[in-house]
Amino acid sequence: MSRVTLAQWQMLAAVVDHGGFARAAEAVHKSPSTLNHAVHKLEEQLGVRVLEPAGRQVRLTDAGELLLRRARQLLDGATALEDVALRLASGLEAEVTLSVDQIVPEAVQISALEAFSRLYPQVRVQLHESVLNGGIEMLQAGHADLVVTGLSPPGFPGEPLGSVRFIAVAHPRHTLHRLGRRLDLRDLSHYRQLVVRDSAWQQPAGVNPPGADQRWTVGHLATSLDMVKRGLGFAWLPETRVADALAKGDLKALPLTAGGVRHVPVQLFYSDRDRAGPAAQAMAQALREAADPSGDGQADGTSA
Repeated sequence: MSRVTLAQWQMLAAVVDHGGFARAAEAVHKSPSTLNHAVHKLEEQLGVRVLEPAGRQVRLTDAGELLLRRARQLLDGATALEDVALRLASGLEAEVTLSVDQIVPEAVQISALEAFSRLYPQVRVQLHESVLNGGIEMLQAGHADLVVTGLSPPGFPGEPLGSVRFIAVAHPRHTLHRLGRRLDLRDLSHYRQLVVRDSAWQQPAGVNPPGADQRWTVGHLATSLDMVKRGLGFAWLPETRVADALAKGDLKALPLTAGGVRHVPVQLFYSDRDRAGPAAQAMAQALREAADPSGDGQADGTSA
């Protein structure tokens, strides 16, 4: 059984963070003597000196630096555990923050939100329509309860929601169609490609997709679709977004020998499953059911 308490580690951390006993005492609302006693008791129990004088302040010894670094992990874990308990005790969350990549079929997103609204009409929803790493950034920062994305962030287990089918398309009168032959990716490099900007604030290195040099970058999938329909370029777009335009003849699939169709697996991620309250859990279930309404493992509007 550990002889040192979390309270002692907290007091040591406060002394270090505030540069001395007097300032730490003001910050944690305890007397300097209480902090001094707690730290000296910790040193006696461990048999290791953790602080040394540095002018009018104190600083960690090498041993103290190592121990406090490990202790902070314990303190963070204890805080997280208390947060879970508070959420369980308080019950329903006031708000759920959801990030959904724009490639996800609109029907899936709307169906899930409608189902959630019927269950929890009083819970606020913050919906972020992200692109590429935008959802991952929110997930890693803990700024979203749930994230639906076509990427796989390291360290987060995901639940498959299906696969979005992308088709390379252009206006029927686009020059690429007028070539009158099968195309390869080298043909595309001479014409303007429309892509949607990554919504992450911090752009990872090497995220720009290979493709045409004459690339135009826009902020939303709907803008890309509108520009393609106006003949301003070509793009790979989700089949669910272009199905009507293809059927009406407003768009036409590019006759590529390879790469004309791409499949992107979509997954659901929790920021922290253990801390997810009943509303977040309900939203996750609504997303699962909307993506697979038949319950047969095939996501609606996507292909497996």
